[in-house]
Amino acid sequence: MNKKILVLEKNKDILELLDIVLKDEGYITHLISSDHEVFKYVNEFKPDAILLDIINPSEEGTSICKQIKESDTHGHIPVIVLSTHPRIAVVKEICADEVVTKPFDISFLLSVLADQFQS
Repeated sequence: MNKKILVLEKNKDILELLDIVLKDEGYITHLISSDHEVFKYVNEFKPDAILLDIINPSEEGTSICKQIKESDTHGHIPVIVLSTHPRIAVVKEICADEVVTKPFDISFLLSVLADQFQS
């Protein structure tokens, strides 16, 4: 069975790139560019992992990540945060399973994603 990846990325170009790369690797993707109704998509798509764009590691910026990880229903889903913020690594302490800084190396991102399925 192919793993399903929900990608929430605000930059349309990065979203399209991730779609191509992930599908090339055999993943099934569902792409969203807004956090509006993100839990609707999590409930319907039932992803095996989530790639989540976070602009700022503030309380507001990490709220979706925290809600996912604190949920009894979705807390088991690995959340990999993508961000350009220089201090985004702190999000791993708050809620993320892993953090990948932008711009990212495609092979590194795929490696991080594969590692989430090994555990």
